[in-house]
Amino acid sequence: MSYLELMRLERRLETLLAPFSGMPGATIGVFRDGEKIAHVSNGLASLELGVPIGPATRFRIASVSKQFTCAAVLRLAHEGRLSLDDEARVHLPELPDYGARLTVADLLHNSAGIRDMLQLMALGGADLAQPVRRPALLDAIFRQSALNFAPNTGYLYSNSNFLLAGVIVERVSGWTLSDYLHRHFFAPLGMTRTEMSERTDAPLPGLATGYLPDAEGWRRAQHGFAIGGEGGLVSCVEDLALWERHLATAGATLATELATQRRFDNGFENFYARGQQVRRWRGVLAVDHGGLWPGYKTHFLRLPEYRLCVVAMANNGRADPLGMAYDAAAAVLGDALTAQPALPDVSPFVGRWFDPDEPQSVDFEIADGVLSGRAGGVPFAVEATTDGRIAARHGSFLFACRREGDLLHVEQDAGRVSYWHRAPSAAPIPDGLDGTYVSSDLAATWRVAGDQVRVAGPVVRTQEPWSLSGLAGDIFRIEVPGALYRTVLDVRAQRQGTHVRRLCVHAGRVRGIVMEKP
Repeated sequence: MSYLELMRLERRLETLLAPFSGMPGATIGVFRDGEKIAHVSNGLASLELGVPIGPATRFRIASVSKQFTCAAVLRLAHEGRLSLDDEARVHLPELPDYGARLTVADLLHNSAGIRDMLQLMALGGADLAQPVRRPALLDAIFRQSALNFAPNTGYLYSNSNFLLAGVIVERVSGWTLSDYLHRHFFAPLGMTRTEMSERTDAPLPGLATGYLPDAEGWRRAQHGFAIGGEGGLVSCVEDLALWERHLATAGATLATELATQRRFDNGFENFYARGQQVRRWRGVLAVDHGGLWPGYKTHFLRLPEYRLCVVAMANNGRADPLGMAYDAAAAVLGDALTAQPALPDVSPFVGRWFDPDEPQSVDFEIADGVLSGRAGGVPFAVEATTDGRIAARHGSFLFACRREGDLLHVEQDAGRVSYWHRAPSAAPIPDGLDGTYVSSDLAATWRVAGDQVRVAGPVVRTQEPWSLSGLAGDIFRIEVPGALYRTVLDVRAQRQGTHVRRLCVHAGRVRGIVMEKP
């Protein structure tokens, strides 16, 4: 880049980071061919101590960790110590036999159908802020009586897949995942600021404190879950640049394998490769992954055709590293990118929509002239597609839709198409819900009374009640408070005659949980 181009890029990054002055902040690094183009930071790593974010500041990178777990599995496969085609139960005999062939590859591609353990724990009454260790997370996975779907018939993001993949690495190698990654990747590549930290309360040198906004300004984010192969790494911008350089040079075979996609049984291609997401962005191949943990956000973006890497990290719960990373890439590539399609008239999308069959729902709203969505309580940005639809920009789930008369035509994973209805502006809570419901899958009890649910689960026995509201007919919503956001459960009351006997619960990454009256 010329001097003027470099100056324009640095000023663009400074503009992106300007809002973080005097508060929890962010950092963005841009690298090409192993050379640093720009690395700009703003904001505080510690509000208490007034320490600014700098080049050496470390962050919890959360789900960006998944590609390293996949790299460990792939290395063991190359050594002949396992096969991606192995049934997962060969290495995880505690996993129930679901009557379908579930492989190691299914885990790495998020196509196994295994329910997400974080949401399972939430449904059982344990929030991310509670102290929960690995045995409890594994128990939550292993006691599931069913899958979200048959293996390789769909995609659904699940942290369980990568916790289990990390356990497989440990059992096959005889090393802890932490030691295996350090020995084979971090130490040889000079990634001295990267390490696995399963304990989220461990004091780590240079680690920024994670913060979430609240009514009084900011609060330190609470997080007590043990994290491993699904999200346990701590790192920094420069170390992830070293990782990208390895993938672009000596590790080119590994880079290809990590970005290898697979087709579902019905022939549709899965955009989720192996711990990485692959798509075309404005005419350019983009390989990326985000990370989210209370108080921390990361986005790691590679554009191999242009030998470009962008890393954005934040300890600010309001930050948008995904948007920042792509904005920085656009500033570098300029005219090499095709134009981003403009959104159609978005006003017809505003409101609440629901799928009467599954059930599931989505909310669209306009704030400051910008349309955004919320599914399962999780907010997501939207963008236009080249065929005139609107789609979720966030890569952890697929959701593209268009209006067809009074209905919403929705396409999700594996080409799954459904028609969603607009929810009534005010729907009553279904009658006859009051009572006690139990689930062996959750090892939990729900007590419904009026518009509240109280839960007793495997870890937390008492907590703030959950709120309940009507959606349409016998479909209703439950809002679950949490450290990150209020999770929304879409629930159908199932009756025997006129009496409600069970609840069928859909929670985004968990489908078909049955709560039954004893």
